[in-house]
Amino acid sequence: MENKGIRNIAIIAHVDHGKTTLVDAMLRQSGIFRSNEEVEERVMDSIDLERERGITIMAKNASIEYQGIKINIVDTPGHADFGGEVERTLKMVDGVLLLVDASEGPLPQTRFVLKKALELKLPPILVINKIDRPDARIKEVLNEVYDLFIDLDADEAQLDFPVVYTNAKKGMAVLNPEDAGNAANLKPLFDLIINTVPPPGDAGPILQVLVTNIDYSEYVGRLAIGRIFSGSLRSGSPVSVAISEGRIIKSKATLIYAFKGLERVEVKQAFAGDIVAISGIEEINIGDTITDFDAPKALPRIKVDEPTISMVFSPNSSPFSGRDGKYVTSRNLRERLEKELLHNVSISVDFERADAFKVMGRGELQLAILIEMMRLEGYEMSVAM
Repeated sequence: MENKGIRNIAIIAHVDHGKTTLVDAMLRQSGIFRSNEEVEERVMDSIDLERERGITIMAKNASIEYQGIKINIVDTPGHADFGGEVERTLKMVDGVLLLVDASEGPLPQTRFVLKKALELKLPPILVINKIDRPDARIKEVLNEVYDLFIDLDADEAQLDFPVVYTNAKKGMAVLNPEDAGNAANLKPLFDLIINTVPPPGDAGPILQVLVTNIDYSEYVGRLAIGRIFSGSLRSGSPVSVAISEGRIIKSKATLIYAFKGLERVEVKQAFAGDIVAISGIEEINIGDTITDFDAPKALPRIKVDEPTISMVFSPNSSPFSGRDGKYVTSRNLRERLEKELLHNVSISVDFERADAFKVMGRGELQLAILIEMMRLEGYEMSVAM
C-alpha cells in the first residue's frame, strides 16, 4: 500500500551549483517561515564550516507541504569524499533532483552521486539552474546530461527524465527556458516532484526502520534518524533493534519526531514512508534496523565504498604544544574520533596504538574537513601521512 500523502526526494549536485540556495527558496515558498520572520541565507548549511566553505558536508533533513502533500527533502553533499553521506541518504528517498549549473554543466562530483542514484533505480528530475547567467548554454548542458546518463548505463525509463529550468536565487522555475521572463515562483518544480516521484510503498505490517543518521539532544539524549519502510511506530512502544553481526536487542521508542520545515516536531505515531527521529535507544548506530518487538525482521545494512586514504592523528609533540588548543592529549583525540565514528560511516579508525590513531577516509577533502572541524572545536594534534 502506498502512502500517497508523502514524497521523499534527495537533491544532488556538484559543489556550488546552487543546491542549498534552491532548498532555501523551496522552504520560503512553501510557507514554512512567517512573513515577518528573518531567515538567513543557506539555512540548510547549519555547520559553521559549511557556511565558511560554501559546501555541504553533512546530509540534512527538511520538509515542506504542497497541495496537502508532505515533501521530505534531503540535502546531500556534492563531493565524492563525502560519499558515505550520499549513500546512506539515498536509502531514504524515492526520487532525486539532479541540479546542474546552466553554464558549467555536469561535473565529476555530479557523475559520482548520479551513478549511486541510478544504481538504486531512483527516478530523476533534471534541474538546470542559474539560467540567468550571461554565459548560460542551456541546450549544450542538456545534451551533456543525456550523454552522462548514457555513459552511466541508464535504462530507457531513466533517460526519459523531465526537465525544469530555474533561477534559485530569484525563486523561479519554468518548463521552457524561453518563458523565463514570465516566471513567478517554483510551482512548476513542485508539480514535477508530485507527479514524477512515486509515493513511498509499505512492505508489510512488520515494523522496519532503517537508521541512516545519529543525532544527539541534550534533552532526550541519542536520536536515531531514519525512514520507516514498513509498518507503523507509536511513541512509547517496545521495539527490537537489529544491530551488527545479526544480534537483536530489546528497547523502547520513547519519543518520535517528524520533520516540519527545518524543525523536529513530536508526533504520537508515524507510518511507512515517514522520515523520523526516535529517542530512547541508546545503543543504536547507523545501519541498524528498528523493528517489531515480537517478530524482528532486519533490513540489509548500509554499504559504503571502502576508504582510499589514511592519515595518522597523534598529540602535538612540538615545543609549541598546548598554545593553540585546549584538548591536547591522546585520550582527547581518541574520544573525539570515537564520537566521529558514531555518525560518519565512511571513515574508520585504527585504535591499536595508544598514542597515535590511523584515520582512514574517502579522500583528502574529507579528512581535511575533519581536521579543520576538530581544530575549530579546540583540538590540537599532529597529522602525518
